[in-house]
Amino acid sequence: MRGGSHFVDYVRVQVRAGDGGHGCISFAREKNRPFAGPDGGDGGRGGSIILQADRELVTLIDLKTRPLVAAKRGGHGQGKDCYGRSGEDVVLKVPLGTVARDPDTGDELGDLTEDGQRLVVAKGGDGGFGNAHFATPTNKAPRKALDGWPGEERNLVLELKIIADAGFVGLPNAGKSTLLGALTDANPKIAPYPFTTVAPNLGVFLAPESQQRITLADIPGLIEGAHTGEGLGDRFLRHIERTRVLVHLVAPEAGENASGDLTMANADPEAIHYAWQLVREELKSYSEALAGKTCITCLNKTDLIDSGEVEAILAFFREKEGLELLPISAAGESGLDTLRARLEEIVFTVAGEKS
Repeated sequence: MRGGSHFVDYVRVQVRAGDGGHGCISFAREKNRPFAGPDGGDGGRGGSIILQADRELVTLIDLKTRPLVAAKRGGHGQGKDCYGRSGEDVVLKVPLGTVARDPDTGDELGDLTEDGQRLVVAKGGDGGFGNAHFATPTNKAPRKALDGWPGEERNLVLELKIIADAGFVGLPNAGKSTLLGALTDANPKIAPYPFTTVAPNLGVFLAPESQQRITLADIPGLIEGAHTGEGLGDRFLRHIERTRVLVHLVAPEAGENASGDLTMANADPEAIHYAWQLVREELKSYSEALAGKTCITCLNKTDLIDSGEVEAILAFFREKEGLELLPISAAGESGLDTLRARLEEIVFTVAGEKS
């Protein structure tokens, strides 16, 4: 999935279901039976507003331009016991992972995670009874019918939370988009400056042993204060809330040498550890559950520093945090087979524990 300027993951919309049709007051008029009795039909049901998950969609942009969605009312009942026609339901297709909420109450109305899953967010009003319903042995000619019931109307917030097996996190320019492109057929925007990723990207690869699909999500880089709105990452952290595993990328600080070639300006283990801590604190501040997910921590861009510096960084994390970093190079495609295998192992282990 490419996010781009057309990626919309949050919309507010007003939905209005159709009112039910009115019941009818009518009496049969037949030859030789001038007072054959009441035959007023019921009103039809109003149309409902329904959300339906569609795996082909990746954005809520279609609803961004529809601030009001209304269904038609039911038809009125008629004589000769003719019922009114029901109003047509309005089905709004949304991406998998769409959560519907009522902003006025804060209640979650539903979470659409399976293709074809439906959720009625505004129910059409029932039709009113015609006078045929009110005939009794003591009241054979009732002049009573009911109006249709009003359809539901509410404000609605739709929030997209991408469904992926693994999510990439890290500072801007840690190499997340490059890694996504190296592991999958995704083609995210890549450039040597921060925030080249401005919306989530998705990619899929086949696990080496099981040949099952593993979906990866890359979100914009996090900076200090992201959970309070700094940068872009806080807006997109919800897209990795559903993931089974996080891939946390850390990398030496990049720079250029006198010839303009890309080199490493800072491969200091303490600086890299500080960057790791910063992202971990932002995850924790956003959600304890998110920070507590199983995590693979990778030291990226190892092709740009020498083996001694790589080992120094690995040893620092091992001693300081008891953490084994996986050395990789997304650009040089080094260590990626190991990462694929580890993703397969963890993703399906976590899936088994939750099933």
